[in-house]
Amino acid sequence: MASQDNVSRSPPANAHPMKIALVTGITGQDGSYLTEFLLQKGYQVHGLIRRSSNFNTQRLNHIYVDPHNANKARMKLHYADLSDASSLRRWLDVIKPDEVYNLAAQSHVAVSFEIPDYTADVVATGALRLLEAVRSHNIDNGRSIKYYQAGSSEMFGSTPPPQSETTPFHPRSPYAASKCAAHWYTVNYREAYGLYACNGILFNHESPRRGENFVTRKITRALGRIKVGLQTKLFLGNIQASRDWGFAGDYVEAMWLMLQQEKPDDYVVATEESHTVEEFLEVSFKYVGLNWKDHVEIDKRYFRPTEVDNLKGDASKAKEMLGWKPKVGFEKLVKMMVDEDLELAKREKVLVDAGYMDAKQQP
Repeated sequence: MASQDNVSRSPPANAHPMKIALVTGITGQDGSYLTEFLLQKGYQVHGLIRRSSNFNTQRLNHIYVDPHNANKARMKLHYADLSDASSLRRWLDVIKPDEVYNLAAQSHVAVSFEIPDYTADVVATGALRLLEAVRSHNIDNGRSIKYYQAGSSEMFGSTPPPQSETTPFHPRSPYAASKCAAHWYTVNYREAYGLYACNGILFNHESPRRGENFVTRKITRALGRIKVGLQTKLFLGNIQASRDWGFAGDYVEAMWLMLQQEKPDDYVVATEESHTVEEFLEVSFKYVGLNWKDHVEIDKRYFRPTEVDNLKGDASKAKEMLGWKPKVGFEKLVKMMVDEDLELAKREKVLVDAGYMDAKQQP
């Protein structure tokens, strides 16, 4: 009886108590939602973060547990950079993850025209450094890490919609060209070395955690401030651009599902609906009883050297093979973002009225 009791209590020598994921870009919108999702699945999550003069972990504060609380801290952060190959390999050897999600990037399309060298180094060559680190780690340690590469619908660029996995790429920015390179590096490592590596070609995905210099969040952030009287004008570029917008919280599930399949492959993730920036303005301003035409002005400085007119995904493969489909539609997404930013503006108004904060000289 004693020996049976010992067997029932002790896990097998090769048992893995929980899956381990390594996430680059963990402090971003997608990284925070993916971390929440993986923690709910019982994972231990390790995130790589860049050193910065200012803390940039705000999106993770609600799930952060001090690492001294070892029993509860299932998310841990480590300093590394996609421009530093040695740091990538070192953390792979230390953490020994089962899955790697490469979400890190200089991800702003317009900014990529301003800093093209840096964008290419992080987005394209950075992905190559991480792939090579995974490959060499696997060989040296007899392991088989599963790798996810965050692609982008921007890779399709000027190719007409609908865009699927077989649609040719025609990138229209340094960011998009760099993402194309990362995509093909991932395919090459899969074909050349048998690496379990997937490309997720995600169309635009937004949330209240979206960066404030992305057009959707720029709109809802300004709208909240306009509604409470902290701002009167919003300056935008091309409002006829059409995008396939979904909810980031839905899309991280698709990332995870890709790595749970028997064989690695590439998948488009999209809502299969396209809406213009003008439609986003219409829905958001109407929701709070305002007319966007009273507040929005077009500023040519926000036009890009080469525009992408229309992105609309064909996600039939992801629906069929992964069983994935979006849960949040366009209007629900817009209203979710407006609600959050209206509350943020109300809190900001309290501080401004009390003299603790400047309204930042917004027009």
